Amino acid sequence: MPTTVADVTAAVERLWPAAGAEPWDSVGLIAGDLDAPVESILLAVDAVLDTVDEALELGAGMLLVHHPLLLRGVTTVASDRYKGAALTRLIRGDCALLAAHTNADVVATGTSASFAAKLGLVDVRPIVPAADPARGIGRVGTLPAPTTLGTLARALGDILPATASGIRVSGEFDAPVSTVALCGGAGDAYLSHPEVLAADVYITSDLRHHPASEARENARASRGPALIDVSHWASEWLWLEAAAAELRAELPGVEVTVSELRTDPWDFTIIQ
Repeated sequence: MPTTVADVTAAVERLWPAAGAEPWDSVGLIAGDLDAPVESILLAVDAVLDTVDEALELGAGMLLVHHPLLLRGVTTVASDRYKGAALTRLIRGDCALLAAHTNADVVATGTSASFAAKLGLVDVRPIVPAADPARGIGRVGTLPAPTTLGTLARALGDILPATASGIRVSGEFDAPVSTVALCGGAGDAYLSHPEVLAADVYITSDLRHHPASEARENARASRGPALIDVSHWASEWLWLEAAAAELRAELPGVEVTVSELRTDPWDFTIIQ
């Protein structure tokens, strides 16, 4: 029997249980006929018009994304608005849409865990552990060999896909680095967490001026990590290949592809 949207939804629940999502999140199937066949799946971080069109061009039966398209309330899905246009194209193209967001962040092979693995961190643990200590938000670990902040930042440039915003660093270039805390996606909520404060460097995304400035000054006055701010999209894109491998194991016979399209919202930067 062919694999259906319902089968994929069940596989996603096994891999990334919805119970692990944050209370404010909206995960799971967004659009699609549960009985429709799925021969191929495209994975992407964002359901934007480019990834929607890519899924349709590939003939995918599902676009599986990290960021929910309908996370906050909407009052229209008219096709002259981005979300309405995306849903209209997907429905007309018989392509389901499903999101695995914070439920995919917390698992042992989730977004931050994949990021930590790319850095080669050892003795890895969550910043905020769940009931199962292998699960939780963010990751803390130790580099295989000590390095400097500048060298680590340059290494991130090789690990992460390129974006216009690049990699921003707060700290001395030659500062020694051994312990790394990281959180894929927006992580400034954990700037004052004890695990982050005890690390040599904290890598995350979307660091705003005031929280970053306060963390920097606290580090100078008493203790705290250097900061590395990377693209939100890039930090979570690293997870897609691990997710694809898990889906292939759960759904033999279904083709699973990772989108290479850059959905980071910035196109260029002027360096002053």
